[in-house]
Amino acid sequence: MRWLNKVRMRLQMLLTRGRAGERLEAELQFHLDQQIAENRAAGMSGEEARYAALRSFGNPTALRAETRANWSWNNLESVLRDARIGVRSLRRAPGFAFTAIAVMALCLGAAIALLTVVRAVLLKPLPYRDSGRLVMLYGQNDAHDPRSENVVAPADFYDWQKGARGFEQMAIWRWTGFNFAGNSGELPEFLNAVTCSWNLFPTLGVDAAVGRRFAPADDRQGAPLSVILSWSLFERRFAGDRSIVGQTIRLNARPYVVLGVMPREFSYPDQKVQLWVPFQLDNRPDLLPSHYNHSSYVVGRLRPGVSLAAATQEVSAIEHQIYVKFHGDGPVAQAVLAKPLIDDVIEDVKTPLYTLLAAVACLLLIACLNLSNLLVARGAARRRETAIRTALGCSRLGLLRQQMTESLLLCGAGAAVGILVAWLTVRWLLFAWAGLPRTQGLHPDAWVVFIAAGITLLAGLMAGLLPGLSGTGRGLLAALQEGARGAGGKGLRANLRRTLLTAEVALTVVLLISAGLLLRSFQRLRGDSLGCTTNNVLTMNYFLRGDQYTKPEQIVSLDTQLLGRVRALPGVRGAGLTNVAPGGGYYGDTGFTIVEHPPQKPGEDTFVVFRTADPGYFSALQIPLIRGRFFADDERLEHDRFAIVNQEFVRQFLAQENPLGRHVHMQWRSDAGENYEIVGVVGNTLYELGRPAAPMVWLPILSGIYAATSDNTLVVRTAGNPETMALPIQKVLAGLDPDLPVKEVLTMDQMVGESTAARNLTATVVLAFAVLSLILAAVGLYGVLAYLVTQRTTEIGVRLALGAERENVLRLVLLDGLRPALLGLALGIAGAAAATRWIASLLFGTEPLDPAVFTLVAITLLATAALACLLPAWQASRLDPMTALRTE
Repeated sequence: MRWLNKVRMRLQMLLTRGRAGERLEAELQFHLDQQIAENRAAGMSGEEARYAALRSFGNPTALRAETRANWSWNNLESVLRDARIGVRSLRRAPGFAFTAIAVMALCLGAAIALLTVVRAVLLKPLPYRDSGRLVMLYGQNDAHDPRSENVVAPADFYDWQKGARGFEQMAIWRWTGFNFAGNSGELPEFLNAVTCSWNLFPTLGVDAAVGRRFAPADDRQGAPLSVILSWSLFERRFAGDRSIVGQTIRLNARPYVVLGVMPREFSYPDQKVQLWVPFQLDNRPDLLPSHYNHSSYVVGRLRPGVSLAAATQEVSAIEHQIYVKFHGDGPVAQAVLAKPLIDDVIEDVKTPLYTLLAAVACLLLIACLNLSNLLVARGAARRRETAIRTALGCSRLGLLRQQMTESLLLCGAGAAVGILVAWLTVRWLLFAWAGLPRTQGLHPDAWVVFIAAGITLLAGLMAGLLPGLSGTGRGLLAALQEGARGAGGKGLRANLRRTLLTAEVALTVVLLISAGLLLRSFQRLRGDSLGCTTNNVLTMNYFLRGDQYTKPEQIVSLDTQLLGRVRALPGVRGAGLTNVAPGGGYYGDTGFTIVEHPPQKPGEDTFVVFRTADPGYFSALQIPLIRGRFFADDERLEHDRFAIVNQEFVRQFLAQENPLGRHVHMQWRSDAGENYEIVGVVGNTLYELGRPAAPMVWLPILSGIYAATSDNTLVVRTAGNPETMALPIQKVLAGLDPDLPVKEVLTMDQMVGESTAARNLTATVVLAFAVLSLILAAVGLYGVLAYLVTQRTTEIGVRLALGAERENVLRLVLLDGLRPALLGLALGIAGAAAATRWIASLLFGTEPLDPAVFTLVAITLLATAALACLLPAWQASRLDPMTALRTE
């Protein structure tokens, strides 16, 4: 047990080190007193006895140091001593310390914040059992295009589920929603929901927190209506009362039995989901065996030992058999595309987040370079102090360790303040980026803390190493023989500062160009027209569900009354109904044929984006009529066989023909399909900003067909602020049906802003980083040139005394300062040309090598550099020669 005794002694030495030092002092003093007493007994006087004892005993300080050198934990003691010295040294320079800590706090705080978000969103495994074996499956219509993924038809899923052996389980789900009316007079509310097969939760490996999850018997035709609640709805509307399990709630005016409540952290597939209902109960029976109703998503769990490629190939073979059977009779996919579930969840935010992380890494590196420059300048000012310490016996390693300790202290203090900055940044990021996935309970975990500590340590080492090496090199003792002005002003130290500044400017240029491209792209995106007016337009959605809306006459009656009353409100200039407003998303498409054209060859299917509209919709949004007419008021119910198409439809399918009078054949009322006469052509409207115009067809929304006209968007153009009309319109709707809620009450400008929020945020944050880096670079340029001017005061004085023109001195000093800026600009432009190709997918209407952005950045950088260098250069040219010569 010798090792146990050693551990005990080491711990004792660590915990009682102060008392050990006291005992050492007492023992040394005891031996010295004994020797003095012996000398006095031998007849010496008190003074002689003391000096004789010291001569025979030796130097107590050396003995004390020699004894302590054999103790354990000496390295820790040295570190603590260096830290105390570093703190005292920084307290003597509060301006320098405050500036350095503030810069590092901002940069380290931003880095910690981005690391926290990236860890939670992109890197952390999904909170499901063996989440690495979960995959998403899509139909792949073009085997040569990996981006041609399509949602899945239920019949395809059931065939995959029967034949695929590479998957343990396979589940299907799709988006839906319910009008929720409370049992105690609460306000009605629309709830986002998912309809899913019974085994979705077992496939994910998640169980209910309260009650139970679905069973096979719950997901079959004729089963009692049942529902599972999210934890947020459970707490918000039912106060966390567990007795709700087994009770009924009213959804779409029908009673649903609550089977269970999912855990607080469960939010698949989205944080907005409040309910889950069985798949077969929420889909029409005639759609379940359809291979053409592509509206659902499929998630599967791989069997242990089965690769994703092998399982995908197996399902693709099944899909190909379906394609061979049906390829001449409808839109059936040719193959299957699979990807890990985590990639599907984070697909839209992966590139923006990594872009922000790269930007903050550049900013942190710039801050380290800036701190290095400050430490080089500080080392120059302390060169004589360092030389004296060397002359007194301090080793180069000791000097370097002291320099590194100061750098680490600055970065550590910056990180401590940066934690608050990181917390505020994360809160702001979650507020500004509403659609960011996987952010429930977001907080720094042990991994983030470890990485943040590593970054802080690395930043301190990077910032302090070069200044430490340059400040403790050869010739240090020569500083004792130099004048104060001459110390440190020559050669290596000045070149080092220029080199650090050049690197700082280069990184700043990369950030500025990236921010410029993202900002220009966002401006062009927001400047892109939707094809309709967006000023003073209010939109709101409502969904007609329940027994009172099963007949076309009931649906048309409510829609007609709503439009009439809204149009009669003061301040309303136009109102209309559609399924999706411009900019509201793709929604869906449908297959069609043109009756007057020759029959299509087997497998040649054409699709068009599907929309509905009432007669006043196009006028309300000021969508231009190109040819023909809009819908008439009497084209409703059974008299609905009319269609309106956009210019893109005409360009693609009727380019050389008169579209008016042509007929499109679509399956809208029945599986057999009907012919609809084209009566008008309108201008192109975009379903999403940044996407090209797609061919669209509008059919009358007042047909009252439940499956196609019960999900409505009301658009209202007002004379003034449209938000003031939201409450009056909701009161009109409540007067028609008190149990009918509305959702997503937004102006068109707000809707466009939400669709571009991610790009706006990315551009804004990168621009903020770029501006901060430009400020740091400008401060660095000013500091370097001011330092060089100070060191060259005597030289400038000699030049002026010998007759040099002050304008020449100004130009000389100015060019000396601009030289690292010009070199950094050249390196930065070259680096940006390579780096910006990585963000090409985030750009809209902007090339990665946009000459306007590169030129503007170059001009901005040079102008900022010139301003930063001008003051030191002007001060140099105004020097009094005699005063300058007397300073040496």
